[in-house]
Amino acid sequence: MKIGIYGGTFNPIHLGHMEAARFALEYLALDRLYLIPTGIPPHKRMDADAPAAAQRLEMVRLAAEALGPAVQVDDLELRREGRSYTLDTLRQLKKAHPKDALYLLMGTDMFLTFHRWREPGEIAKLCTLCAFGRSEKDSEELFSVQRAYLRETLGADVVTIALPHIVDISSTRLREHLAEGGGGEYLDPAVYGYILREELYGVKRNLKALPLDELRCVALSMLRRKRVPHVLGTEQTAGELALRWGEDEETARRAALLHDCTKKLNGEQHREIFRQYGVVLDGEERDEEKLYHAVSGAALAKHIFGASDQIESAIRWHTTGKADMTTLEKIIYLADYIEPNRDFCDLTEMRELAFRDLDKAMLMGLEMSIESLEKRGVAVNSYSVRAREYLKGKRHEERQA
Repeated sequence: MKIGIYGGTFNPIHLGHMEAARFALEYLALDRLYLIPTGIPPHKRMDADAPAAAQRLEMVRLAAEALGPAVQVDDLELRREGRSYTLDTLRQLKKAHPKDALYLLMGTDMFLTFHRWREPGEIAKLCTLCAFGRSEKDSEELFSVQRAYLRETLGADVVTIALPHIVDISSTRLREHLAEGGGGEYLDPAVYGYILREELYGVKRNLKALPLDELRCVALSMLRRKRVPHVLGTEQTAGELALRWGEDEETARRAALLHDCTKKLNGEQHREIFRQYGVVLDGEERDEEKLYHAVSGAALAKHIFGASDQIESAIRWHTTGKADMTTLEKIIYLADYIEPNRDFCDLTEMRELAFRDLDKAMLMGLEMSIESLEKRGVAVNSYSVRAREYLKGKRHEERQA
């Protein structure tokens, strides 16, 4: 197996790092690529106000998820005491992967000074050195001299990579941009959302008054990557339904972005949110942990992100529905159900119906959900049953009128 190793302070990890990782993965035909955040860098000092190691690690994890399953994060240098020397890391990885080929990825500056590292000859025995240019100033002429020198003096196996797409930004300059109120364009949206949420690098935002584009980033930072397409699809569908049924489009999009914001939490984490914000569950709700995310998500939307009562309620009822729902509540319920990435059954008719007859689409969704649960022998939530019966009664009254 071919394993790539890409280390750095990642303070923060940005699109330049991600593009290098993505291209190296393909160019070198790596089976796996480890992103390894440095614990205590041997060659420079971390700023006193730098993010904690756990925060840098979380940003790297968010970026890695965007790069696909072949890219993984290893916190071995953060767990190891003392300065983070590459030789120690390579020895540890070689011990864990004795039969695999290791490829050490590095940028131009690191490559051109590699001969000054701690025991470069020992490092060269353990891996292939892979250098890539990360700015327009990098050139093959510069690389060729160092490549020849390392091969001659250390017997190093060296590969140099010219990146086809260059994101010319340094972490130092990016931190300056962030402190000045910009910089988001150089970051994966989820990483940028995490920085906003944690107020890193001097970033100060009122989370209760975020513009829609920044709320989107924050919401994505709270999700598992596999759920991102669903949430973005729900946002798009909610916006379209809002325009069709006379609701405020931005309000619908905000509700959709936050509707699954606590989906990845475990039961105890949900219960901590309930305790923190005084949320009281009825007996049926307490027994159904799969519904917790709707209740805890609504609480965070209100208390952390300043959501209106209408948005809070739409998130609260997006899973079960309830009797006598508002238009916004119906929109979020249906958008969650019919967004384009949903493929658990044929939703063609329901998708068309949602733009023609909102109540009829709601009734169809509720009946399909209840029938599916009953077939699987799963208890049906009483709120869903009451929602269905309410709509049936409403349609009967309309026919009688």
